[in-house]
Amino acid sequence: MPQAADCRLQAAGSEMFLIFGLGNPGSRYECSRHNAGFMVLDRVGRELGVAFRRAPYCSLAARARVAGNDLVLIKPQTYMNNSGIAVAGAARWHRAGPESLLVVYDDMDLEVGRLRIRAKGSAGGHNGMKSIVEHVGTEEIVRLRLGIGRPDSWDDPVNYVTGLFGRDELPVMSDAIMCAVRAILCIVEEGVDIAQTRFN
Repeated sequence: MPQAADCRLQAAGSEMFLIFGLGNPGSRYECSRHNAGFMVLDRVGRELGVAFRRAPYCSLAARARVAGNDLVLIKPQTYMNNSGIAVAGAARWHRAGPESLLVVYDDMDLEVGRLRIRAKGSAGGHNGMKSIVEHVGTEEIVRLRLGIGRPDSWDDPVNYVTGLFGRDELPVMSDAIMCAVRAILCIVEEGVDIAQTRFN
């Protein structure tokens, strides 16, 4: 089991970003559609050469520095529907306001592989984001949604989101995850407005 680490950052003259990737913990859900947020953060971690460790707010976290900004990559381990507990806990631990948060998660309303960045808005039916809005207390949270498409009419939505990507979807998602990594770095380095123009 990973060792606990003090992931608190002391930002000196720089901006701090808490970047959350949503998903469900455990090998059962590891490559499921609902874990797209985890997949993106895993890729960000590999690109930045950092490792995740257990953090004191029900999460795995990794620290990095990009363009003079401090980043904490966070994967809540509370299960999707209780993501807000970990997000609010991390925000308190790092003394970060909602303006410092970025949440990455899957979205059935977008076609597979499509990205959408928004600076604020409703949860749009996503239970993980609903929990975050409830616990943080505002809808003004930057989010990056990664499309996973909708199930066929006969398929149960829960089975769909907790199921694996199809063989034909895997290369699309691989490209989309890398694109999401670039979008996150763009938000950090150049801001949300430029990232929206470039990646939406």
